[in-house]
Formats: sequence, structure tokens, C-alpha cells
Amino acid sequence: MAKYDTSLDQIFTALGDPTRRAILTRLAAGPASVSDLAGPFDMALPSFMGHLAKLEAAGLIETEKTGRVRSCMLNPAAFAPVRTWLDEQRDIWDARLDRFDDYVTNLMKEHRNGPRSQD
Repeated sequence: MAKYDTSLDQIFTALGDPTRRAILTRLAAGPASVSDLAGPFDMALPSFMGHLAKLEAAGLIETEKTGRVRSCMLNPAAFAPVRTWLDEQRDIWDARLDRFDDYVTNLMKEHRNGPRSQD
């Protein structure tokens, strides 16, 4: 298993909220200003900014201020630890399921062939 990445908890916490996931989905289409991002959500701007702060702290987005406009963009590289962890979990479960399948297959063969005599 890969060395534990301490940012993984922060990333999963950020991904655990539907508002933040919706923001990431929107940013997957390209950068956007905070006001454009906040538009579809029925919440006060300070609350919305809290969501952006969590996404930025997790490294999932980057923000940039030009004049009075703050823009946000997705940081795709930040998803690498999540992908690595999920790939590792998939490999573990694939191996477990393969062993289980072998076990069930052997049980079925033994059942079809009848009980073995014990010497």
C-alpha cells in the first residue's frame, strides 16, 4: 500500500458535501468567478465562501484575484491521492473476490463429485 497521504482526509472531507461537489462539477467546465459560482446556490456569500475555502485548503481548487474579481479554477492534480487510494482498494477487493470465487467453485466441484473417502 502506498505511503499514507495526510491530505487524503482533507480531500475526502471536501468531497463529502454536495455543494462542494457541485462547485467542482461546474469548475470541470472551466474557471469561473465566485459570483458566477455562487449564483445557483441559495445561501449567503460568507457561507458559500466557506465552501470555497475548504476546497482550496484541500488543494482541489485554486483562486486568483484580478482587480475586484476572484476567479476559481479546478486543480486536477489534487485528485491523484484519491485515485491512488481508490485503485488500491479496488485491487484489494478484486483479489478477495477472486479468492472467494475460487473457494465457491471448489465447493461446487466437491458437491458434484460427492464426498471424498477418508483413508
